[in-house]
Amino acid sequence: MYKKNNSLLVYCIFYFLFLYIPVFLLPIFSFNDSFHMVFPLKGFTFDWYIEMWNKARLHKALWNSIKVGVITAIISTFIALFAAKAFTRYRVKYSGLSYGALLLPFIIPEIIIAVAFIVIWTSMGLKLGLIPITISHILYCTPFCLLILISRMDGFDKSLEEASMDLGENIFGTFWRVTFPLLLPGIIASLLLSFVISFDEFILAFFLSSSDQTLPIYMWSQLRFPKKLPHVLALGAIIIVATSFIVMLSYWFRNLGQSNNNRGSHI
Repeated sequence: MYKKNNSLLVYCIFYFLFLYIPVFLLPIFSFNDSFHMVFPLKGFTFDWYIEMWNKARLHKALWNSIKVGVITAIISTFIALFAAKAFTRYRVKYSGLSYGALLLPFIIPEIIIAVAFIVIWTSMGLKLGLIPITISHILYCTPFCLLILISRMDGFDKSLEEASMDLGENIFGTFWRVTFPLLLPGIIASLLLSFVISFDEFILAFFLSSSDQTLPIYMWSQLRFPKKLPHVLALGAIIIVATSFIVMLSYWFRNLGQSNNNRGSHI
């Protein structure tokens, strides 16, 4: 008989409290009828959400972030999908070196990537804006997509593809009819996660933006003015809820894919 040890549970509780209590304070202060983030609260109000809704610059920044995030998610997932297939299905020469190179954005600080990118981009005489932001986000998000899709493909039953080929289907038909449906949960998880990463990213967007701001840049620009802080808190509260939902949905899709994959491996 083993003694029940609650030390790990206590550690986890303290860890999550330390991590998330500051985040949970943001929605609370977004309903506070005061410009200052202090206790006790002055009163309950929805005025900051109404003010946020009426900000035209905010709407433009939000739309810019959505455009950049959607394009980044699609292209990053597309690149990672075929890279993951190459790493898990074929013997690629210098595969270890190639894999490490694709994961370099995990190791290199974002500010280094941003400085290098802005030097290269401006040296070619190109203008800063949403295009370089999107390209840099693709570079940054692709490793995340790659890890998700590789983990999904590692347990994939290759005999299903072989059976399809034996029955006369070509390689493209096999991918579309067999591989793609089984990988779809992982692909959706990759799309959702890369969109959230791009949507929340600040450093690359800060260095590469011009007059077209993304949402994090807009929020940062408003923090310099105390009277504009409350509607930023309201916006932050909405972003916390939305991104948390998307991340949980991404995790659910990833697990769904793994579950389906495990069932397929026993056919």
